[in-house]
Amino acid sequence: MIDEPSEDVVAVAKKERAARRNPFSRIALFVRQVFSELRKVVTPTRGELFSYTGVVLIFVVIMMAIVFGLDQLFGWLVLVAFGK
Repeated sequence: MIDEPSEDVVAVAKKERAARRNPFSRIALFVRQVFSELRKVVTPTRGELFSYTGVVLIFVVIMMAIVFGLDQLFGWLVLVAFGK
């Protein structure tokens, strides 16, 4: 599925743009388009949610280990360079 606005929403938007209505009708058009886009949102299943959460947590732990390792390395280099 390609994430494109539906043709009826585009047609309504072009019609509204051509008419150059008052600001309230433009706000109403925006709200209709927001709801139209929200109908396209697919929520993950419970399994997908746990899987995504696990991937994120593992990535964060790995990045923390890398930053910790670099911090220790640079701290040691500073001690070597400048002494205690």
